[in-house]
Amino acid sequence: MKLARVAVFASLLLSGCARTVTLLHFSDYHAHAVPFYANGERDAAGVARAVAYVEPLSRRDDVLVFNGGDTINRGAPAFSDKYRCIEWPWWNGIVDAMAFGNHDADYGAAVFRGCAESAAYPILSANVTNSSGAPLFLHRGKPYAVFETRGVRIGVFALAGDDFAQLLKPETSPVDGVRFANREETARNVVRTLRQVEKADAVVLIGHAHNHEDEALAKAVPGIDLMLGTHSHIVADLHRIEGTSTWMIASGQYLEHLSRVELQFSGRRLVAVSGQLVRMSSGMHEDQATKEKIAALQRELESDPDFAPLFVVAGELDRELGIDGLNEKNAPLATFVMDIVREAANADAAISTSSSFRAALPPGPVRESDLRDALPYDNAILRLEVDGATFASILDRAISLRGTDSFLQLSGVALGITGAASLVAGSAIVPSKSYSIATTDYLVKASPYRDLFAELIIVDTGAKVRSEVRDRIASKR
Repeated sequence: MKLARVAVFASLLLSGCARTVTLLHFSDYHAHAVPFYANGERDAAGVARAVAYVEPLSRRDDVLVFNGGDTINRGAPAFSDKYRCIEWPWWNGIVDAMAFGNHDADYGAAVFRGCAESAAYPILSANVTNSSGAPLFLHRGKPYAVFETRGVRIGVFALAGDDFAQLLKPETSPVDGVRFANREETARNVVRTLRQVEKADAVVLIGHAHNHEDEALAKAVPGIDLMLGTHSHIVADLHRIEGTSTWMIASGQYLEHLSRVELQFSGRRLVAVSGQLVRMSSGMHEDQATKEKIAALQRELESDPDFAPLFVVAGELDRELGIDGLNEKNAPLATFVMDIVREAANADAAISTSSSFRAALPPGPVRESDLRDALPYDNAILRLEVDGATFASILDRAISLRGTDSFLQLSGVALGITGAASLVAGSAIVPSKSYSIATTDYLVKASPYRDLFAELIIVDTGAKVRSEVRDRIASKR
């Protein structure tokens, strides 16, 4: 186990000498073991590529490797449903610590317990507690980990996002009665302990919360040197969070990218942070043993009668439906889907969070598994009536959340810009007028917009998003 590694080099222990520690990070893998269509490439990403890149580096004494959580995903892809957390022990001896993600207990407490026991690395999440309020995830009795390497001490911790209480149901929780302590208060206590008691020379947060929550945390809690972004599935180059001394980088999802960050020290003082995203393109080398193992598992999966229907062609597309720019504007896939949702509900407009759209659909034949990768959650389509003033408030919040995966994807409505009103059917929203909106059960019940829907009458149309899209694609064959 790499947790206790200590580099002993006399030349590096001299006061004032320069030294560098490299951090590698991936997150929101969601059981995408098999290469898939990503970033306009077929056969990209996949575990075998990540292992080929990370494993040789992990043998070095100056490298630490972290997993930001959400390693499995009930319902899609099928690899997760059949094999659960089969990959967790594959990272033993490679990964140094993992953040608990909201999907990591998708199959219930008993399965999660077995998964955790298969991992030789600690699982961290300092604000997740049992029903008595005691921290659930402890490493050597502490809700964080400290790694000593190259003569410096790196303090590492994780936090659950503010939405975990809504996302985790009793049947998808790591323990019965799980609770979530305040993020800011927990972070302040952990950072203080790491700095003052553990004498950490750098403090790193490895997940698992939305990027806007982490940005707010960096502004509220000084002393976090680096945040490794998770949960929002965004791809973000290394940057300093405005108004803070905290750096952030985010590797997105599904092993399409890895984060690589170099922490440079003078003596034991952190003096510089640099880094980049490493794209796991189709041209990247694959670890042969891992590739063969995954191929055998995938053959078994596709021949399993319970899962074989997922690999049947559901329809065909004449063009790619991509997700580029998803958190900034309407993406092609979202435009296609939201038009279908609006028509299904016979509504004036349709809205859904960007987080509902996870992968591009390739041109040509589309298998059911492709459709589930793109739309992993078959959300219910809801219909409601709102006055223009309420609708404008919803859209104003969307504008404030631009750049996050809580930004809205739209049909029948155009977001306004500074000094300009939002438009429905080409006309400015009238505060007193009534508008019909189609949306999803997730947006109404668990998203950052949920408070705006608390007093509204909502009707379940009986339709499901993915089912409606499947029917539309099938009609094109």
